[in-house]
Amino acid sequence: MLSPLRPILRSLVIRHWSLVIPLRSVVLGAWALGLLLSAPARGTTLDVTTATAADLQAAFASGALTSEKLVGLYLARISAYDKAGPKLAAFLTLNPRAAEEARALDAERKAGKSRGPLHGTAAVVKDVFDTVDLPTTGGYIVLKDVKPTKDAFIVKKLREAGVIILGKTNQSDWYAAPAAVAASTLGGNTLNPYDLKRTPGWSSSGTSAAMAAVFGTIGLGSETGFSIRTPTADGNLYGLASTSGLISRDGQMWSYVTGERGGPMARNTYDLAATLDVIAGFDSFDLWTAQSLGQMPEKSYVSFLDKNGLKGARVGVLKEAWDFGPVEADVVALAKATIARFGTAGAKVIDPVALGFDVKQYAVSNSLPSRYERVHAINHYLARQGPSYPFKNAAQLLLDHPGVPMRPADRASLEKPLDLDRDPEYRATLAGKAALRQAVIDLLDKYQLDALIYPHRLRRAMLLGGPTPPTVYSDTIQLSPLTGLPALVVPMGLLADGNPVGLEILGRPWSEPTLLKLASGYEATAGPVRVLPPTTPKLPGDTVTY
Repeated sequence: MLSPLRPILRSLVIRHWSLVIPLRSVVLGAWALGLLLSAPARGTTLDVTTATAADLQAAFASGALTSEKLVGLYLARISAYDKAGPKLAAFLTLNPRAAEEARALDAERKAGKSRGPLHGTAAVVKDVFDTVDLPTTGGYIVLKDVKPTKDAFIVKKLREAGVIILGKTNQSDWYAAPAAVAASTLGGNTLNPYDLKRTPGWSSSGTSAAMAAVFGTIGLGSETGFSIRTPTADGNLYGLASTSGLISRDGQMWSYVTGERGGPMARNTYDLAATLDVIAGFDSFDLWTAQSLGQMPEKSYVSFLDKNGLKGARVGVLKEAWDFGPVEADVVALAKATIARFGTAGAKVIDPVALGFDVKQYAVSNSLPSRYERVHAINHYLARQGPSYPFKNAAQLLLDHPGVPMRPADRASLEKPLDLDRDPEYRATLAGKAALRQAVIDLLDKYQLDALIYPHRLRRAMLLGGPTPPTVYSDTIQLSPLTGLPALVVPMGLLADGNPVGLEILGRPWSEPTLLKLASGYEATAGPVRVLPPTTPKLPGDTVTY
């Protein structure tokens, strides 16, 4: 009699572990629970291109799928679509030991050990995060084949959680200035799998394309200005730029000491939350994370996911977000239709709410502090490397590499170093950042809002080619990086020509639980906004029936 219920109950157990104790004590008993988790279900179909990490764990538990097989499926997709076919160029390096690591994790599972909800899954990691066993280059050809001294903090946390680092993704160059927009000197341009004439975002472009094309389970991106949020929007994904200080930057190439962020990118809110559970929290090697002490929820981030998360929520549609251009009419129409879904799903939508000043001009006149902090950030990153690392300081890393185009601003900063303690222009920039942050919080308080919502950008992804258009730094609203407030981007779906665009949800400091609740409520009611890119269709092995 239990057999038809096994897939449903197994899914409940895996997705909502907190249900196990009451379920066991009231209905099943220990023996029956073990039977449900170990016995194979019948008539269950797993589609790797749409599966969540919870779905994968259910398939692992049934014996129908192994981590080694999962890695093989991802590698087959990479072979078909990254190295051949559309040749997306999402990866700079693949992990040659991925299958071996997967086998070891399978052996752990067989022995009854699980490291958690991500055990045996695979991550694609932007090549700014140090991996001791793989090169970390930032897409900079000067660092080709250079391996760092130790893992970045969040890479270490992922490995401890049983995640296989499948490969390092391409990006816009961290140190050089290629002629092509959003390209690297090591890997060139990554192509957007939804539109091969366009980029999949900016700096985290490789992670965006890899996640959209299903080359891994979860992804890591990083953001100085818009490089988690924009690649998320351009890749039809869910992505989180968290509260500044929630996630360690130790072992991450960075430019923005007082605001750089790493964060998860995923195809669904469950995987986003499960990844955040692993990588968030205090790190003594990045004392910026001391701000998170006492601020994180006592429960897991996954526990805040709620299919009814929009019911009774209060969100404000930010008026100033519509002032950022260039504006494409079909993006505006889709954004308005997406915002209407919030109200249909039970949210109280206050439209508009306004800060009351020209936010675009404010962002231009009070630019990111990273322009002052970048060389200091580079030197800090290099200082963590061991004696065999080939570059000891920013000058050695950036200067005197014939044929490698250098950023003019970097040369100027090296020639005339800033005293961050006393430089008046820098201090004024920090003051402007703090004022904008308070203005946003005051607006949220004024209307008792859970979050602000608005289109991430009012145009499609950038076309390939160069140079970088002069408007690129001012056509996307920069509230989140300028304030350090968390922003979660959700997919609005596809335009008539197949290009994806995203909606941004901005909250108070440390409000990631609220943002995840809102995003999961949206996900449950938004309909089929996420579809596989037409250039990377399913392969024969992507469906597993058991």
